[in-house]
Amino acid sequence: MNIGVLSLQGDFIEHYQVLQALGVTPRMVRLPKDLEGLQGLILPGGESTTIGKLATAFDLMEPIRQFGKSHAIWGTCAGAILLSKDAERDQPLLNLMDITVARNAFGRQVDSFEVDLPASFLQDGLEMPFHAVFIRAPIIRSVTGEAEILLTLPDGQIIAAQQGNLLATSFHPELTDDYRFHQYFLELVRS
Repeated sequence: MNIGVLSLQGDFIEHYQVLQALGVTPRMVRLPKDLEGLQGLILPGGESTTIGKLATAFDLMEPIRQFGKSHAIWGTCAGAILLSKDAERDQPLLNLMDITVARNAFGRQVDSFEVDLPASFLQDGLEMPFHAVFIRAPIIRSVTGEAEILLTLPDGQIIAAQQGNLLATSFHPELTDDYRFHQYFLELVRS
């Protein structure tokens, strides 16, 4: 299986390493030609405006949009913002998922936090909660159309959504030793 990781800015190396640990062949995506032959794509966390501007400068926005119409894409943190149709501000977006995302919804870097969350859709997700790491994280304010809520915080705030083969998470699964979210994405790629 060949999975790409958008490698313009942010924590793409961490996703790359998790994919390698799972026996997947990862590829760094920096140009449109790098999408050829991929079965899925991960948009990493980082700074969504910077990633969007760089993707625009490297003529990647439209090729990724087209890729997402027939392939699985997973956006973590900043990547979730890029996948959205609305980020409540003017910035480059892929407009692929029927979600509205608010940037830095929990505050600044010092407001970062971690929490264990039951996730019934993950393997043993109720018995072994997923340890979610939030760093200047966005929140998914609303889910409409064909998008579905996958995971919320105890207070009801949406932190993971799925729309067909598209997945968005507010947090950073790549910063843990728990690979179940990556395995879930790989199942989306196979389906």
